[in-house]
Amino acid sequence: MINRDAVRHVYGADVYSTDGDKIGSAGQVYLDNHTGDPAWVAVRTGLFGKKESFVPVRDATLDGDRLEVPFSKDKVKHAPRIDHDRELSPDDEEELYRYYDESGPDHTDHHGADESDGRDAPGRTDDDAMTLSEERLVPRTRTEQTGKARLRKYTVTEEQQVSVPVTREEVRLEQEPASGATTRAVEDSPAGPDPGMTLWAERPVVTTEAVPVERVRMRKETVAGTETVSGEVRKERIELEDESEHRHDNDRRSP
Repeated sequence: MINRDAVRHVYGADVYSTDGDKIGSAGQVYLDNHTGDPAWVAVRTGLFGKKESFVPVRDATLDGDRLEVPFSKDKVKHAPRIDHDRELSPDDEEELYRYYDESGPDHTDHHGADESDGRDAPGRTDDDAMTLSEERLVPRTRTEQTGKARLRKYTVTEEQQVSVPVTREEVRLEQEPASGATTRAVEDSPAGPDPGMTLWAERPVVTTEAVPVERVRMRKETVAGTETVSGEVRKERIELEDESEHRHDNDRRSP
């Protein structure tokens, strides 16, 4: 049996009959309105998968990407054609259940109401009463593919700043009191330019290196929420049609 946790794995799976014949590929999964369990799967058949047939999944089994249903290939391909772009109505389900020779939800109860004594049948009247019926919105869900996600790396460039300690050489003048000997040495030295002193300084230089900083992986999770949908419903109303003689007498007496 396919449970709700396995629904996400059904979409796109190859569908096989119990005889091992490939029928097609699985499409949308439809959930039962009362229990929330998977009830139907739309199977794409035909040469290019353009046709879809609804198949009950109550007795289906899922093994990896292989979905096996207890029906033959011809049985599925000749199932009643129902528009898969809308919700399955109770009449649609009844037709499908009859075709697959299964009992649908509340199948017995529906027929029991039709074969009752008629006191609660819609539109059935007795001596002085009439039962009214009205349509109600039936909430249900279907699973469909909304997109695909994959990981892709790309490179962006940004400006960064880094502080680099540097050193440099500077000249300082040191003055000492002159002595007689020193004075004579200076006076006796030949005249010429001072050879000077070489100064050195460090300049900041930046390079780059690639280092691993993080590991990223994808993980799917199911998020539950609620959405509001709207639709039109029809309701039966009763009006009194009085055709008694008393009414006609009043009409004739009216000015």
